[in-house]
Amino acid sequence: MNPSLIYHVTSSLDGYIARPDGRLDWFDSLRKADEEYAFQYFYSGIDALLMGRGTYEALLKRGGPWPYPGKPCVVLTRLALPRATDEIQLTHCTPAQAVVALNEAGFQRIWLVGGSLLAGNCYTAGLIDEVVINLVPHLLGAGIPMLATGMERSLTLSDQRRFTSGTLQVHYQVQKQVSLPRQIPAPRINAA
Repeated sequence: MNPSLIYHVTSSLDGYIARPDGRLDWFDSLRKADEEYAFQYFYSGIDALLMGRGTYEALLKRGGPWPYPGKPCVVLTRLALPRATDEIQLTHCTPAQAVVALNEAGFQRIWLVGGSLLAGNCYTAGLIDEVVINLVPHLLGAGIPMLATGMERSLTLSDQRRFTSGTLQVHYQVQKQVSLPRQIPAPRINAA
């Protein structure tokens, strides 16, 4: 069975996941009860986490206990960083290699926590199966975009919710690109 890579992210209405300096103070308050319940339901249904170095370092800077306990977390990095818990695996590989390794370890539902660069690379590579966006009723005007890079791809809406805070959650399935077989042209032979 192929694993599912789910990009579950919080975004401002204008498509930013953080301020230009990486701060998250614009949505950093406690979730309302209905949002917390929805997040806990999502979290209970995933097996592992995948995140980039920038997101991991931002979580370390915030301090406090590791916010994602009880799940293995693969952090893609070239740097030797401290491990927040024993559940953290720091590795240097491609996102596709990380997803394959998680699948081989028996993990089927993988949360792509972020950040923007990793999400863009995963999206471009066709690795993302689902996109869940919490649209917070706030306009930042500038910041780190939801996807740093990517390709045009169609999505299919599978669910939507409105929370008491005014946050909207939209859940999409990514339509996989169909690659058609290409005919290889016959070699040209020059007659002398």
